[in-house]
Amino acid sequence: MGGLVRILEGRFGRLVLIDLAAGGSCTAQADPVILMQSVGDDLLFLNPGESYTAQQPVRILVLHAAGEWLRASFPAVFGASETQPFLQSREEITPRIRRLADTLAVEVLNDRFVSAERLDFMLQELLLSIVETYLARRRLSSPAWRGSRFEDSRIRRAIALLRARPNKELNMDELASQVGLSRSRFYDLFQLCTGFSPRAYLDMLCVETAISRLSSGQGKIAEVSAELGFSAQSNFTRFFLNQVGVPPSEYRRAASRPGTEDLSEPKTGE
Repeated sequence: MGGLVRILEGRFGRLVLIDLAAGGSCTAQADPVILMQSVGDDLLFLNPGESYTAQQPVRILVLHAAGEWLRASFPAVFGASETQPFLQSREEITPRIRRLADTLAVEVLNDRFVSAERLDFMLQELLLSIVETYLARRRLSSPAWRGSRFEDSRIRRAIALLRARPNKELNMDELASQVGLSRSRFYDLFQLCTGFSPRAYLDMLCVETAISRLSSGQGKIAEVSAELGFSAQSNFTRFFLNQVGVPPSEYRRAASRPGTEDLSEPKTGE
């Protein structure tokens, strides 16, 4: 019915990249499932017990999300009493979530380079973006942010500003001022909400952007370096090597010729 390409496991649950044949299916068991197709304009959601059947051959990235992981971040949406957290089975995918899905697929294919921390970050970003975009506006009677560690709107605003233009030259004191917080209070709240310092969060966004550009062939390495605010390409190369473990040129070559062998054992994100 289809061929397994890659599988990663961690506290988030299980992330599977799979080629589904026409008629191939995916089922949500006890926990929700998020499906991201390699082509198409829709993001697909399965509540527990629901299934998806491919109408034509498709490569699909499937997040079998762990219930405990979901509830820890968004108890109002994914609490034990919420048996149907997704109100729609299909939503039009946003450019931000499309880039995240594509970058996650690249990272899964190049799993020898992916780190547990970076994978956790991108999946947290995916979940946060899904709640922001699709769930919060439809749960006015049961606010999606209630009880969430992302409940503070000032931190959500700061995250949005960081995402809008990931750049190493960004001044964190100015960012704190923009969202109405002192520098020390901003750093404390940001760490509490996201699990990262503002600077570490920005670094992760820069890596995510770089991987997206390098894997899609959008621009030369020098152009990616300049876009992310590095004063010299050599500084960007050192940053990328430190974060990913290989130089950007090697990652770009690997992304253009990813391995296709099936894995006999799942890799862990823990």
